[in-house]
Amino acid sequence: MSELVLINVSGRDQPGLTSEITGIMGRYDVRILDIGQAVIHDHLTWGILAEIPDESKASSVIRELLFRLHALDLQVRFAPITESEYQQWAAGRNRACYIVTLLSRDIKAEQIARVSAITARHGLNIDNITRLSARPSLNPTDNRIACIEFSVRGTPSDPEQLRSDFLHIAGEMNVDIAFQEDSIFRRNRRLVVFDMDSTLIEAEVIDELAREAGVGDQVAAITERAMMGELDFSQSFAERLALLKGLDESVLEGIAQRLKLTEGAEHLLKSLKSLGYRTAILSGGFTYFARHLQQKLGIDYIYANELEIENGKVTGRVSGRIVDGQRKAELLLEIAARENVSREQVIAVGDGANDLPMLSQAGLGVAFRAKPVVKESARHSISTLGLDAILYLIGFRESETH
Repeated sequence: MSELVLINVSGRDQPGLTSEITGIMGRYDVRILDIGQAVIHDHLTWGILAEIPDESKASSVIRELLFRLHALDLQVRFAPITESEYQQWAAGRNRACYIVTLLSRDIKAEQIARVSAITARHGLNIDNITRLSARPSLNPTDNRIACIEFSVRGTPSDPEQLRSDFLHIAGEMNVDIAFQEDSIFRRNRRLVVFDMDSTLIEAEVIDELAREAGVGDQVAAITERAMMGELDFSQSFAERLALLKGLDESVLEGIAQRLKLTEGAEHLLKSLKSLGYRTAILSGGFTYFARHLQQKLGIDYIYANELEIENGKVTGRVSGRIVDGQRKAELLLEIAARENVSREQVIAVGDGANDLPMLSQAGLGVAFRAKPVVKESARHSISTLGLDAILYLIGFRESETH
């Protein structure tokens, strides 16, 4: 009859430990049921669930392991496991698995405590905790981004309440928290589509144009109401455009040159490109500025509004169909079909109410530094960090990005 034993080892890490431990077990034909290891600051924590096929040899295996681990100055603990305990544990491994991603400028114990308390309250058990970001500086002001990923198992009874709880503490602690199903698609996204204004760039271009035309306050007020979802986008867009009539075409180049990229945008696009992702701008702004970004960032597709110019002056109209929220969602699906990827493999990023349709179509929709109504409606949001935090939402470590 076999015997099940849980073995936990801890101490200073050194090369060859796994080979040493499993080598001893191998001589007794031990079967490995589960194994895991973590090293933090050169300190090893190592666990293995072993089935010793011959119960009469269990004491010999344990004694040999104990002597060798003691010689290596490691602490070890052996715990017998009953068959029923193992069966119950094995059955639990088939429960749904989710990923909780905690993003902050600097990770604090309170943040982890509150995130883990919410998972426990909703019946989720933490299987694993992993740091995805680089090791932080001891000077907190030097740290731009920190990320901890929790792998949790179970089925939340009320997913919407769970999300609401995460959103609440994220606002309180000035962090970002994402909750995703750990499906095959999470690390297999292939297409990322972006809004442009206040997403890839910090400005709203139409507001910049309006300032040059001397109607800045009027246009900014309409823009704000549209992004909050208080006005129909197409209607508000037409109203703002009309106020730009007569603006000299030469102004556009100056604005394009001074547009400031959003924090993390360049790093994100460079990393996505190196990893083979396709990218697109789906914007309610203007193609003139989208083309500028396309050249600068290497973006594959751009869809925006064509600003109509006659005799060197802005007419206050656009040619063709306005790229509103519905059109953005349609374009997302069209590009996905062209690239032969499913919508579950698409990431969409935007900040305004007119981005919600495309965010809902994407496998991963991210409200970026968004208005409250957008953040509450989107499944995921990033409010405290730069655009490159998206790399952590899809499971990449900092060492895997460029």
